[in-house]
Amino acid sequence: MSAQIAGCFITVEGIEGVGKSTNIQFIQDWLEEQKTPYIVTREPGGTELGESLRELLLHGGSVSDDAELLMMFASRAQHLAQKIKPALADGKWVVCDRFTDSTYAYQGGGRGLNLDHISQLERLVHANMQPDLTLLLDAPVEVGRARAAKRSAFDRIEAEDLAFFNRVRDMFLARSKQHERYKVIDASQPLECVQRSIKVALQQLKEKVMAK
Repeated sequence: MSAQIAGCFITVEGIEGVGKSTNIQFIQDWLEEQKTPYIVTREPGGTELGESLRELLLHGGSVSDDAELLMMFASRAQHLAQKIKPALADGKWVVCDRFTDSTYAYQGGGRGLNLDHISQLERLVHANMQPDLTLLLDAPVEVGRARAAKRSAFDRIEAEDLAFFNRVRDMFLARSKQHERYKVIDASQPLECVQRSIKVALQQLKEKVMAK
């Protein structure tokens, strides 16, 4: 993390149905036990502008692939400026449901958009700032889809086909091999096993921060 930024930045990634919401609540509970100041936020969203863009992206009807990509980064730029960076500067831990890795996975892997273009936007919006820890909750697409189908009607992106989500998952896994900040957790395991692995990753991050 950049020297001028305090706190810790944790992102939680994965396809639909892998238990992000449940496990983000687990992370919140852990942070409260540790008496660590934190905020929980999400992408797209997190700010008034971001939430408006989220509604358009997920429920706004036809959106071109390029427009989708640019809207994701517009939401992210506002999110970083208004919420994430100020919280980190205050020494808070930021727990974010999705970040730029999802853009690589969904718009890059799923939509097949040019990865160099995504990388250029990433450099424009947050330069060298990256999460301290990325928890990738991973499960076969069929498992995630079956779980997601029990929640509610699919939004515009969730309604994509299995091939789309297999490409998304493949991109997440490819990026996990490229970046040490990733911790891949088998989300098809029983919940207590998943959360045991998350707790270990959180404790390791805390020890790393305290050692600085």
